[in-house]
Amino acid sequence: KNRLATYLATARRFFNMSIPTVTPKYSFGLKGDVSNNISYLDEQTIIYPAGSNLIIYNVDQKTQKFISSNGAECITAMAVSPNKRYVATAEKNGEKASIAIFDMTTQRKRKTLTPGEENSQSYVSLAFSPDSKYLVSQAGAPDWMVTYWQWEKAKSMASMKGNGHTANPIYQVSFNPEDNTQICLSGEKLFKLFRYNEGNLKQFAFVKVEAQNYLCHAWLSEDRLALGTDGGKIQLFEGGELKNEFTVHTATATGNKDSSDNSRKTTPLHSVVKEAMPVRCIAVYSKGFICSGGNGTVCLFEKTDNKNVFKKAQTVGIWVDAATQPPQLAGSEAPPPTSNEIRSLSLSPSEESVICTTTTQQIYSLSLSNSGIGKGGSSASFDYLTHSFHQGEITGMDVCIRKPLIATCSTDKTIRVWNYETNVLDLCKEFQEEAYSIALHPSGLFLLVGFSEKLRLMNILLDDIRSFKEFTIRGCRECSFSNGGHMFAAANTTLIQLFATYTFENIGNLKGHNGKIRCLLWNPDDSHLVSCGMDGAIYDWNVQNVKRERECVLKSCSYTSIAITPDLRTTFAVGSDRTLKEVILADSTVLRQVSAGDVVLTQVVLSHTGKMLFVGSSSGTIRAMKFPLTDGGEYQEHPAHSSAVTRMKVSYDDQYLFSVGQDGVLFCFKVMDKDGRGLKKEKDVNFSEEVLVTKSDLEEKNTQMSELKTRVDELKMENEYQLRLKDMNYNEKNKELRDKFAHDIEALQTMNEAIRSDREKENTKHAEEIQELVERQNRTLEELENANNQKLLTEYEKYQELQARSQKLQEDYEHRITDAEEAHQKALLELTEHYESRLQEKGLQLDQTNDEHRQKVMEYDELQKQMEEDGDQEVLDLKNKYERQLRQKWEENTKLRGEAGILNKKVSSLNEEIKKLNAEIQRLMQEVKKRDNIISSLKNDIEGLKKEIQERDDTIQDKEKRIYDLKKKNQELEKFKFVLDYKIKEQQRQIEPMDTKIKKMKAQIKNMETELGMYSQDNKALQFEMEQKELRLTAADKELHQERQRNQDLRVEVKNIKCGLHGALAYIQEPELLKKAVDDLRKKYLQDHDGGTSGEQERETDIHSEYARQREHLERSVASLRKKLAKDTEIHRADYIRVMQDNVALLKEINDLRTELKKSRTQAHDLEAAIKIARKQGFDDQAASAKPTVPPSNLAKVEPTDYSRLIEMQKTEISKLRAMIRDLEGGKRPLSRTKLPPMQDSLVTVQ
Repeated sequence: KNRLATYLATARRFFNMSIPTVTPKYSFGLKGDVSNNISYLDEQTIIYPAGSNLIIYNVDQKTQKFISSNGAECITAMAVSPNKRYVATAEKNGEKASIAIFDMTTQRKRKTLTPGEENSQSYVSLAFSPDSKYLVSQAGAPDWMVTYWQWEKAKSMASMKGNGHTANPIYQVSFNPEDNTQICLSGEKLFKLFRYNEGNLKQFAFVKVEAQNYLCHAWLSEDRLALGTDGGKIQLFEGGELKNEFTVHTATATGNKDSSDNSRKTTPLHSVVKEAMPVRCIAVYSKGFICSGGNGTVCLFEKTDNKNVFKKAQTVGIWVDAATQPPQLAGSEAPPPTSNEIRSLSLSPSEESVICTTTTQQIYSLSLSNSGIGKGGSSASFDYLTHSFHQGEITGMDVCIRKPLIATCSTDKTIRVWNYETNVLDLCKEFQEEAYSIALHPSGLFLLVGFSEKLRLMNILLDDIRSFKEFTIRGCRECSFSNGGHMFAAANTTLIQLFATYTFENIGNLKGHNGKIRCLLWNPDDSHLVSCGMDGAIYDWNVQNVKRERECVLKSCSYTSIAITPDLRTTFAVGSDRTLKEVILADSTVLRQVSAGDVVLTQVVLSHTGKMLFVGSSSGTIRAMKFPLTDGGEYQEHPAHSSAVTRMKVSYDDQYLFSVGQDGVLFCFKVMDKDGRGLKKEKDVNFSEEVLVTKSDLEEKNTQMSELKTRVDELKMENEYQLRLKDMNYNEKNKELRDKFAHDIEALQTMNEAIRSDREKENTKHAEEIQELVERQNRTLEELENANNQKLLTEYEKYQELQARSQKLQEDYEHRITDAEEAHQKALLELTEHYESRLQEKGLQLDQTNDEHRQKVMEYDELQKQMEEDGDQEVLDLKNKYERQLRQKWEENTKLRGEAGILNKKVSSLNEEIKKLNAEIQRLMQEVKKRDNIISSLKNDIEGLKKEIQERDDTIQDKEKRIYDLKKKNQELEKFKFVLDYKIKEQQRQIEPMDTKIKKMKAQIKNMETELGMYSQDNKALQFEMEQKELRLTAADKELHQERQRNQDLRVEVKNIKCGLHGALAYIQEPELLKKAVDDLRKKYLQDHDGGTSGEQERETDIHSEYARQREHLERSVASLRKKLAKDTEIHRADYIRVMQDNVALLKEINDLRTELKKSRTQAHDLEAAIKIARKQGFDDQAASAKPTVPPSNLAKVEPTDYSRLIEMQKTEISKLRAMIRDLEGGKRPLSRTKLPPMQDSLVTVQ
């Protein structure tokens, strides 16, 4: 029984073992470092690389199709054939490079081109020939080989080193659009044209100018090329000769871009760029060409009458939202990226739209059919094709349970929330610091993000992400919410801290790891937490007891990710040792190790049902493992990313697999079973639709709604009032029309009576004519009957003659038949006798052959026995051989079944599409038939209408005769007109007072217009005076400038004369030399003052030397003044500090004085009260009454006779104190030292 149970368990496990398949559903990202990385396939479809896949995106349906490059590490270049049927990609596989060509109709690989003796590890550029039959490739360093391929035969026609003997890099290669044999190369200081001839590439049309650093080029026609340089210039070549060169200006387009979606705010990417930016791509279209013009701008150039001149029509810029991507959120504005250069451009086949990719891995689109494009309008700008993507490595990812949301954080300092059902970016916000980890609450309403300084708990609002709690955990690399959402765990270097989500209380700290923690996982009931770290330890923690229960430590491996089964019995771990481990924590043992080959496994994830296992690698591939694991570790590998996978997650219902990598791309995969069917949901999960809204936002929206409601009510009232007015007007018009139509009806009735009488007359005429026609017809019928009777008699006689002839012919025919039958019977007897003799001969031959056959059978039996004996031995050998092959084929067959299931699904989908297309064709055929019937009916209608036109022409002639009668009736209508004129006069009497009011208003308007004209005249006069004064000011400024210049020239000349005189004083003891020197000075400065080139040149040299000397002197003086200024500032600063200290001391003294003043005032008040009482009641009563108010010490000293003197002294002292307080409060204080001189005066004195 035990053996049977174990056998059944192993059999059950064997039959349940299967490899799930994953198919890519959608991708969010772009591989930006691919040459020519975007292109149109048709008007609605574009193709671009993401990770190691090609994405075919339908712009209208917003769907994606994937073409995977199996076995390729990454894509380095891409090209689309001119007929849009083929796509070529340059793939890098380790140290080898290859070219894969895909057919877009079948979306499968058509050919693979492998280089021969090239040492290059990658290709930098690819291009198809105009007829799509040839391909040219440009390899990278160190060889830079150019290869001319006939790709359908995978044959290299010619190859050569593109840069000759130099090491200059080459950036682009292309075909002549009209000639398959001409190609062009451009690169750093390199521009060459080659022609293919008899297996060689020969250069022609040598360039006659100095080559620059050419980044891109494009063919404008058969012999004309436009090349873009790194200096922001475009050079126009024709046959190797430079025809024109012009600079691409990089000023950004300004304008207002207002979008109502999600209340987005847009700002221009950058201000006017002063330096020329490189031209990295050029696209040609029918009107001219489009090129990149710097940091996020595109310039449109159009043709002119001169073929060598292109006119710049417009510069269009990329508008960037806050956080550099939509949807824009309130309060999330951030500066745009410093570099957002356009890398590739592509035009749609109809040239109505253009798409571009940038160095920040974004895709933008622009509609060229916009009215502002090409007309100088500034409202046009690029916008995102779908939504923005991450620009750097994605460091964190998490999936929500209650909503179809994915949260990611990246090194580009942004946090994004994606919806994987609608394939839309819901929220995005950029921060000032980089986020290392992220966790999404199961409700989808909160985010936990680890920044470099703190760990922040954030609210996910309707249009924003706001922080509401911060925890002092620096550089948190791992964080995770529990499945219930009531707790979360965060890694603080080697410590795990547990917090309550709603009370923010630190529940406990888990210590044990010696290295950085790389993964945290909760079990389904949140009672345990499993962690792994770079120290090679896997720990199972009991959350309730805050203790470690189980562990498995392997110091030779630093773990990066783990996955646990729902029952916590088994743990799967990956790390640096390139193996997948199945660990039993209860025994602290590694049950099984599956080698990954040369690849490091970075991530592992297990489905929530515990039946599917997926692993991510450092090469960017995802492996679906056969589960439960076997010793060999069977798996299916799916290409996804172009670099290492950083995070992997499975949705709560196990329907989707999500992965992110260092390439900044997010992939969504649909998980299927081995037969290619989607997994069945154990229970339907209804996603919640609740969102968080702040009270202020809600109040604002409520106020807006109330305002809009009041506005709607007002509009309703206005519309009702307008409708009532219109009803009144329409009722009056209806009355008028009714009266009018009543008159018309009466006129038509009279006309009908006249027409009836005419009809009766016509009917009588027609009856008479019909009777005459009947009589004529009867006569002709009688005549025809007589003639036909005569013809019948003649024909009957002819018939009898023909019948007699036919009887004679029948008798002759019967005689001939009898003779032929007799001859046939004789021939038949002769033939039977001949063939019976032949049969006897053949019977004898058959007996002989039977005897021979018996002998042959005997020989064959003997040979068969011998062959059977030999065959048995061979069969035994072959049986063993083919059993082995059968096992291998069976294993291959299981793999092929999975692929066949996928293909069957595709075939079924294609059949359904064919059925739909056939149904549409039938429907269209039916519509065509209906249209044909309609056309025939319309033709019949046309013929009928033509007949009606003829009939109506006849009736028109009849009606013209009736016009005379109607004129008579018109006289009767004039009588009614008299009555209506009387009513009109009454209406005019009522209108006259309104006319008077209108005249008064017109008079007032005229008066106001005259006043307005006077004001405008005054304004014009004042403007004229202002203009004259401005002209006078400008003239005075010019004269002043001229006078200053003249004064300065004279000063220089005087200084020169003084210098000359000073030099002449040296000869004061020698008169002749002194005379000569003075004569020279006179000739120099007095004679030839207005002319003389030599004197002017000497003067200029003297001026320059004097200017240099004065400049040196001034520079020295400025340096000394700066030093003095620095010293003065230090002294002034010290004085200022000392003055501040004095001020503080004085303020304290003022406060003390104020307190003393208050005390003295109270004492004076008490004394005055005591004096008044003493005057009234005498000294004794005064002393008795003053005892409680005045201190006894003061009163005991004062005698009654000295009160007046004491009061006067107190008053004088109080007045002094008040004066002192006023001075102090007014800012007057005794100076601590003499005043410093002002800075400007000191500078003036120094100068």
